[in-house]
Amino acid sequence: MECIECEGETTAFVVPEELRQHLPESASAAALCASCLTLQPPAPEETRHEEPEFTRISEAFPPDPEAAVPMALAVGLLESLALNRSKIEHLLGHVEAAGHDPLLVLDRLADDGALDPVMDLAGRRRQLEQLMG
Repeated sequence: MECIECEGETTAFVVPEELRQHLPESASAAALCASCLTLQPPAPEETRHEEPEFTRISEAFPPDPEAAVPMALAVGLLESLALNRSKIEHLLGHVEAAGHDPLLVLDRLADDGALDPVMDLAGRRRQLEQLMG
């Protein structure tokens, strides 16, 4: 599927039930653009039950889905940090619980020259660090 923002390729993934509350209408799946990192609904035919390969988007993503899925959701919600602060903090807690440093992932995503995010990842990372204190 093409991204609704930049027409880039998206990676669709199933959202575990415990994380669905962070998506509109508690959606069971989402897609993340491999270029601009926009979070969007997937095309129905794209929603598979196999593990998504977030490393196709960037090597910065954790390799295991237990950390990669909440990280992808959090990145997608960063576009509106003020509105999604509590959701993002909860999702980043899942990433940490899975043994990964979400702020380090954001640093690496910000440094990935192949990405063209719709938001300033380095700026959002600084804001998150201040909020999470």
